[in-house]
Amino acid sequence: MAGSLTPADPLASVPPPGGRRLAVRLRPAAQRAVRGGHPWVFDRSITHCTPGGQAGDLAVIFDHQRRFLAVGLYDPASPLRVRVLARGAPQAVDGEFLCRRLRAAAALRRSLDTPRTTAFRLVHGENDGLPGLVLDRYEATLVLKLYTPAWVPWLPALRAALAEALPHERLVLRFDRRSAARPELLHGLHDGDTVVGAPPPGAVPFYENGLRFQADVVRGHKTGFFLDQRDNRARVEAVAAGRRVLDVFAYTGGFALYAARGGAAAVSVVDGSLPALATCRRHFALNHDWPGVAAVVPDVRQGDAFAALAELAARGAVYDLVVVDPPAMAKRQAEVTTALRAYARLTSLALGVLAPGGTLVMASCSSRLSPDALASAVLRAAARAGRRLRETARTGHPLDHPVAFPEGAYLCCLFASES
Repeated sequence: MAGSLTPADPLASVPPPGGRRLAVRLRPAAQRAVRGGHPWVFDRSITHCTPGGQAGDLAVIFDHQRRFLAVGLYDPASPLRVRVLARGAPQAVDGEFLCRRLRAAAALRRSLDTPRTTAFRLVHGENDGLPGLVLDRYEATLVLKLYTPAWVPWLPALRAALAEALPHERLVLRFDRRSAARPELLHGLHDGDTVVGAPPPGAVPFYENGLRFQADVVRGHKTGFFLDQRDNRARVEAVAAGRRVLDVFAYTGGFALYAARGGAAAVSVVDGSLPALATCRRHFALNHDWPGVAAVVPDVRQGDAFAALAELAARGAVYDLVVVDPPAMAKRQAEVTTALRAYARLTSLALGVLAPGGTLVMASCSSRLSPDALASAVLRAAARAGRRLRETARTGHPLDHPVAFPEGAYLCCLFASES
């Protein structure tokens, strides 16, 4: 239309990556780790680095004989100083490099892309060779979440690579809290900005295993939904028939909705967020064409999960299947002991409402908390409570959340039934 204004490019103020290549040398143990495939270089392992490096500069890592080891993104303000992009032999890090990585990640997930499932993770950071970067798909909307401002100068190149490798209608940009707290490195960008297409008019709809969901990709947790629990939600559905189900730390009610479709006799959900619970109700309304969902009205409770479990027990509430999926409880190694105590307490509280012979599902999303430690904490707490839980299944990462290094393994879900 004559006289209409072209919207400003939100990436117009982002400067290109610096042309400098920083020379970095490491301690012997760090050299071995990088050579063995580890994607992180910490500041304390660096013996030499070219001074004056900026976030997003390329750091070229050499061994003690000055031979090339790897190249990665430099972040001078983070203890995780270099995120390794490529190792073994020198190679150009450019738009074509990014396209190759994106196409390889998409190929790994090709089997997930069906009309029944239109949301999944396309890039799982370090595990797909793009450290500090997560890319999730919700139908025609892509959500790019950055965990380091070192990627910001590369955003124009990333946007072009995404347009070529993974066509989409909309690209929403998200930042982790640490990056968002460094606005001087974001060049006017903000968490939730739309950098391709029109901003979403509201929650973005998608399907997961035939169920309708909505994701708040601008303000929601992570990128708007917890895509990593897809397979575990389906596993809960498979054992829900005829059971009274309680979903604790429910967020938007994914486990509860699957349980309802699976024929649960009754469904209750507990979460601290009123907006999340409102979305939970909306998810049930969107799926009334499934007979199991139409047959139940979810009992939705807002409040602290620990207090809610204690209150439900005091009221004599009883459930045949209890799902407990808390947020990460051990983000640092020093928090592991406290996290294990919290899981023991959650187990005791959950058993207070679990019917004899019932099933407890306990999930952890902390990489520092091993699956064995989680299982031990749960089963020991059950024994102290005089309940004999038997582990029936232990699951890990789904296809779209691959694990390529030890710290990349964070998800564990324990299924245990009373014998």
